[in-house]
Amino acid sequence: MTDRIPVFDGHNDTLLRLLSTDPANAEAAFVEGGRGGHIDLPRARAGGFAGGMFAMFPPPVEKLSFDPDPEAKAYDLPLPGMLSLGDARASTFAMASILYRLERAGALAVCRSAADVRAAMAADRLAAVFHIEGAEAIDPGLDTLEVLYAAGLRSLGIVWSRPNIFGHGVPFRFPSSPDTGPGLTDAGKALVKACNRLGVLIDLSHLNEKGFRDVAALSDAPLVATHSNVHTLSPHARNLTPWQLGAIRETGGIVGLNFAPGFLRDDGRMTAQTDIEIMLRHVDALVEALGEDGVGLGSDFDGAVVPAAIGDAAGLPALLDALLARGYGRELVEKIAWRNWLSILKRTIG
Repeated sequence: MTDRIPVFDGHNDTLLRLLSTDPANAEAAFVEGGRGGHIDLPRARAGGFAGGMFAMFPPPVEKLSFDPDPEAKAYDLPLPGMLSLGDARASTFAMASILYRLERAGALAVCRSAADVRAAMAADRLAAVFHIEGAEAIDPGLDTLEVLYAAGLRSLGIVWSRPNIFGHGVPFRFPSSPDTGPGLTDAGKALVKACNRLGVLIDLSHLNEKGFRDVAALSDAPLVATHSNVHTLSPHARNLTPWQLGAIRETGGIVGLNFAPGFLRDDGRMTAQTDIEIMLRHVDALVEALGEDGVGLGSDFDGAVVPAAIGDAAGLPALLDALLARGYGRELVEKIAWRNWLSILKRTIG
């Protein structure tokens, strides 16, 4: 058994789940647990979930489904159009409010540095890094970025899969290359430089290949994909090609293993009946491509289906035990589980 190796996770959508279900009672839902989803305080304690990037994804105004036909051998799911600044700000600020209410309730600590994460973990408090997935809440002049940074923002995905004023994301398309559209706009390039100046981690997950190349050319920070997998094993547009993995390795960056089956399986199916062995193959490939210091976890809990063998945050030891059983030493499993993320945070947000 793992003897409680902690997990610091690169990506979850728990704040969106709390906003979408019962925002007025978000603190009780999270602290007491038992109300669905993947992460709450009891399940985090049970599974050794010590913290992670708590994403704020501004959802589309219209309700859309991103689940392909389970029998389809190929799919290209429709995406919503661009979201207005007002709608994006409203939902992003509402999720930020929930995050800080959870902190006041003692459920977690909002961390602005790697040292804050270490301190929270040492105090047995969930360590939450304020992350935005899709920068629609930020104006072209970047004034909102400064305000959000002062409020605690330390990690930013320039795009979710839909386009915005900064760039273009990859579609939910299988099979597909991530080379699906134009690169960053001038505003997007300015956003990259501002994030470098402030010390905000730039997340490349969901960004298309040309946008990825633009960030690689502009950024002076390690390249990071918080929740992405290996394109040669699962040819989904969301996954990373050998060139992208090489660019990440060259900067000493990191990739967080995404638990979503559609980005793990070679048939692209989003089914919970997905064996942990498939996850292990991606870890093997990531370690080979990036080295032992370049691999973490990026579950996408509360934002995707996850393999039934894990189920939710309480099931994280099943993955760590499987890595140990595969011959990964405890030191390397600890790196993948949390130490590599702490190293990247130290080098990006301080």
